[in-house]
Amino acid sequence: MISFFYISVFRFFGIEIKERVSIGCNSFISKGYANGNKGRVTIGSDCTLSQGVVLKGYGGHINIGTNTFLGEYCVIYGHGGVEVGDNTLIAMQTVIVSSNHTIPAKNTLIRSQSDIVAPVKIGNDVWIGAGVKILAGVTIGDGCVIGAGSVVSKNLPPYAVAMGVPCKVIRYRND
Repeated sequence: MISFFYISVFRFFGIEIKERVSIGCNSFISKGYANGNKGRVTIGSDCTLSQGVVLKGYGGHINIGTNTFLGEYCVIYGHGGVEVGDNTLIAMQTVIVSSNHTIPAKNTLIRSQSDIVAPVKIGNDVWIGAGVKILAGVTIGDGCVIGAGSVVSKNLPPYAVAMGVPCKVIRYRND
């Protein structure tokens, strides 16, 4: 668990961390700025952020629900907003991005184009396997299970078991 001192420091910098949160070494949490907007990061109570987790608001927001686990070296970019539900497990080296780039004409630099922001919403009681990539604009329903190494580019309905590149539903969790 992190001490009241560290919670106070995070709060001073505009990052809200609830009680009984564990943050591993070498983790980086930043509300960040983008396009003149100040980001927000909120971490619910009873969460675990393992070693090397990176949370960057980038002018958007990241909200982590209660009793949620982020494995080693997970990265979440909140440009367009990221909501993670309660009791969710996100395995190591998962990356969640809530923005994309446009593809301009060949004589225009890609880098000069502004981001296209799109929210990512992850429901309650979701299990995301190791090394999953979740792209902008995706909603993952409550109770989903996503296989390791998948690339999620489309919405997944509640209680789907999905995997692959691109990620596809292979079945549903039983009652």
